[in-house]
Amino acid sequence: MKAPVRELMDLFDLEPLENNLFRGQSQANGQRSVFGGLVAGQALLAASRTVPEERPVHSLHAYFLRPGDFNVPIVYDVDRIRDGKSFTTRRVNAIQHGRPIFSLAASYQVEESGASHQATMPEVPGPEGLENDEAIRHKLVERLPEQYRQDFLTERPVEFRPVTPLDPISPEPKAPVREVWFRVIDRVEASPMMHRALLAYCSDFGLMGTAMLPHGMNFWQANVQCASIDHAMWFHNDFRIDEWLLYRSESPFAGGSRGINFGAIYRQDGTLVASVAQEGLMRIHPSDSPTG
Repeated sequence: MKAPVRELMDLFDLEPLENNLFRGQSQANGQRSVFGGLVAGQALLAASRTVPEERPVHSLHAYFLRPGDFNVPIVYDVDRIRDGKSFTTRRVNAIQHGRPIFSLAASYQVEESGASHQATMPEVPGPEGLENDEAIRHKLVERLPEQYRQDFLTERPVEFRPVTPLDPISPEPKAPVREVWFRVIDRVEASPMMHRALLAYCSDFGLMGTAMLPHGMNFWQANVQCASIDHAMWFHNDFRIDEWLLYRSESPFAGGSRGINFGAIYRQDGTLVASVAQEGLMRIHPSDSPTG
C-alpha cells in the first residue's frame, strides 16, 4: 500500500476506549485547524462501529462547532439514541480539551427495495487524460506564500482530476459550478462501512470553494476567513473509494458571509452514489484587519 494511503487508513483505525467511546488521531495538513472531512469521517466511523453492518448508513447531518487542534487526538462519544426494527439512529460528539468541536447525527436502515429514480450524470470527459491535481500544484507552487509550499506539494492519498482546471491562487470569477473526478490512489481492502466513512472524508475537499468561485476568492487571501459550518450527506448506492468518482458541486446562493453548496457524487458508470450539502463561512475582513 502506498505510504499516503497507509497513513490515511491509520487515521481511520479508531482506538476503542470504552463502550461507545473511541479515539482518533489528528493530522496537520497546512490548515489552521484539523481538516473538517477528517473529523466527519472519523465521527461517522465511530457511530458505525456501534451498528450492525447489515444496516448501512443512509444519511448524516453535522455541525462544526469549534476549530480542531491537530496537536492532540480527538475523542468520539457515541450516543445510541434508537435501535428500531428498520432504522437505527446515532449521535456523536467529537471532543478535544474537554469541549465538543463537532456534532454528528447519523441514520442507518435495513436494506429494502422500492421505487427508484436518480438524476442523470453530467456529460463530461472521463478522468483518463485529464491532468491531476499534483501536476497542477507543482506548476503553481512558486506563486504561493513560503509557509504553504511544503504542505501544498506533499503527496496525498486522494487524487483529483478537475474537468475544468482552475487557478486556485489567482482565480478569475466564474459560475459557481465544479466538476472533478477523484479516487484514493491505492486499493482499499475494507468494509462498505469504511468506504462510506472515507467518502465523508473526501466530500469536504473543495466543496466550500464552489461558493467562492463567482467572487474570485481563495483560501490563502489574508483578508478572507473561511470555515465549514455544517455538512450533510445522503448515501444512495454502493461504490468503491479507490475507483473513479465524479463530484459535481454547485452553489445557488451566498450572502450574510455564508455560502451554500450542494454536491452529487457519481460512479463512472453514471450511478448516483451520494448527495452532499454544506454551508460555509465566507467572511471578508478589511484589508488592513487580521482574520480571526
